[in-house]
Amino acid sequence: MTTEPSSGTRILSRDRAFEILTNARRRYTLSYLRSQSGAVSIGELAEAVAAWENDTSVELVSSKERKSVYTSLYQTHLPKMADAGIIEYDRQRGNVQLNERATELDEYLYPAPGTSNWSAYYLGLSLVGGVAILCRLIGMYPFTEIPVLVYAGLLLGSFMLLSAVNLELVRRDKNGRRERRKTEKQ
Repeated sequence: MTTEPSSGTRILSRDRAFEILTNARRRYTLSYLRSQSGAVSIGELAEAVAAWENDTSVELVSSKERKSVYTSLYQTHLPKMADAGIIEYDRQRGNVQLNERATELDEYLYPAPGTSNWSAYYLGLSLVGGVAILCRLIGMYPFTEIPVLVYAGLLLGSFMLLSAVNLELVRRDKNGRRERRKTEKQ
């Protein structure tokens, strides 16, 4: 299902985007079509998708594997993607290509620019805390001046603070996206 904002540009709904991206063959199709500069034949697309699915090269794809992928692309996946408006699918000529609407799926496939890598922050905090506790346990001065439970408490408190900041930023980002979607629909 698509929606039509007042500007006249069609926007793929979130549910429809997830419906398209749920299937691996459709994701492989998007990936392959992104790597091409124009229209490709369904046969060429089927060979590439079959090779990815079977973790082999296009040359080693069996005719049975190719036919299975070709049939499902032709009958199911390409019509669904064309109905969503993200590809142009010419059944008579057997050609398919991406159109500009395919970029609407990017927000679901790729992280937005400017998003932080929170796992790096957690890893850094773990390393710093672990080194401090290790230095205390092996008796290095000045680490021996503070009890090990203080280090553990500081580390736990730091993790709690970092987690709270992370959760708040995620909440704000979700609310911001929700507001943008509301604005786009009006």
